[in-house]
Amino acid sequence: MNQVYNRIESITGNVITVRATDVRYHELAQIRTRFGKSLAEVNKIDGDLVSLQVFAGGQGVSTGDEVRFLGHEMRVAFSEDLLGRIFNGSGEPIDKGPALTENMQPIGGPSVNPTKRILANRMMRTNIPMIDMFNTLVVSQKLPIFSISGEPYNQLLARIAMQAEADVIVLGGMGLKYDDFLYFKDTLSQGGALSRTVMFIHTASDPTVECMMIPDMALAVAEQFALQDKDVLVLLTDMTNFADAMKEIAITQEQVPSNRGYPGDLYSQLASRYEKAVDFANSGSVTILAVTTMPGDDVTHPVPDNTGYITEGQYYLKGGRIEPFGSLSRLKQNVNGKTRKDHRALMDAMIRLYASYKETLEKKNMGFAMSRWDEKLLKYGVLFENQLMDLSVNLSLEGALDLGWEILASCFEKDETGIKSDLTDEFWPVK
Repeated sequence: MNQVYNRIESITGNVITVRATDVRYHELAQIRTRFGKSLAEVNKIDGDLVSLQVFAGGQGVSTGDEVRFLGHEMRVAFSEDLLGRIFNGSGEPIDKGPALTENMQPIGGPSVNPTKRILANRMMRTNIPMIDMFNTLVVSQKLPIFSISGEPYNQLLARIAMQAEADVIVLGGMGLKYDDFLYFKDTLSQGGALSRTVMFIHTASDPTVECMMIPDMALAVAEQFALQDKDVLVLLTDMTNFADAMKEIAITQEQVPSNRGYPGDLYSQLASRYEKAVDFANSGSVTILAVTTMPGDDVTHPVPDNTGYITEGQYYLKGGRIEPFGSLSRLKQNVNGKTRKDHRALMDAMIRLYASYKETLEKKNMGFAMSRWDEKLLKYGVLFENQLMDLSVNLSLEGALDLGWEILASCFEKDETGIKSDLTDEFWPVK
């Protein structure tokens, strides 16, 4: 039987304190006020003093309100009916559809047993050349997108959601502007991807505690779909907002702060989410792409700094493009040797020549005279940026490789590229 208490000892901001026994950490409670009902989560236990974070905030809560402990942690419904639906951080629908209450699954469980995993060995196509060709996304990989505020990272995620070779897309939005939420909804709907997408959305005006629920709810649903032999792509934006929500709640709990005020367990909190990426031995997979904004473009900020130790590379979004320098998919070698035999050689040659272009551009800006080779590099760099680096380009991997050869042929001779002659003889375009 659920425990009910009619006395609240104290109210501090969004945190209330009651005297209760036989209560667990993270257990849910329901608070009945004169304005209605709200969920709350146990976030601190000190003897019989139990602190709860109120989802709807402390405004309107009085010391005589009823607190009913539910006896379980946060759960999310799972079924095929989730596809095409949009929910908030409490698991309640915000798309005017019916609430789902059957087959409730716990969230925030442990990561998958390593014996149930297999080595990442399949490519996940996105039709974005800077990903597929140069830093291939691999099924069951966990990768962050490092970005500064103002970059089109949400637009990039929306494009990936529409174009990725995945059975199910699970989108988790944290601290989103309402315009960004509408952008995701409208873009996926118009692109025909909403029917295979589940969205869990926390906007900037929603309760802070709901922000912390979003990754766990998205990953719990993704894992259940993966167990049904689906390849699932989880898109999270923005993990820095998630960490900031953790910091806000930790300060309320009067925890001893660590670097820049973040809680001391920031690393393990991030890792417990990213480690949910998995390729099941006899079933589907979960792949994670998560935006991490860098305040002040500071990669040493605690959130991107800790993230870099957990994940298998990163994409750097800068100037509206995925930068080839600094971006890295550490698992790409598991798959790019099986795509097309010219993939690795062409990828290496084009990045090497682009690095030379950057050096030449710097010399030109300093007023140095340009040689014939420099002019070739300058032409190549412009073509490379406009035709391959532009995020609006939608090309299959094979189309991107063919375009790469055409760009090289329009700027250089065969022997100037540094690619083996057996590959240039086979793939060099005939003028």
